[in-house]
Amino acid sequence: MIATIVQGKALWQTVVASVVAGLGVTLLFSLGIWGTSQFVELSRSDRQLAASAAGIVAALAFLAVAAAVIIGIVVMTHK
Repeated sequence: MIATIVQGKALWQTVVASVVAGLGVTLLFSLGIWGTSQFVELSRSDRQLAASAAGIVAALAFLAVAAAVIIGIVVMTHK
């Protein structure tokens, strides 16, 4: 009989979670960069309300990225 070295289901779950997390964090970071650039551009053209909304989007996106990094570190250190 062939011994099972790697459990296929656990490996597949790890791959899917890694892809989803990687794409999600990348999307959130790019949204933060977009929000920051829109904030600067809209501030220069005296559109303060739109600039504030873009700044809020950027701040929330960067906070979500920071939270994802912290969650990742916690999960890795507790296994």
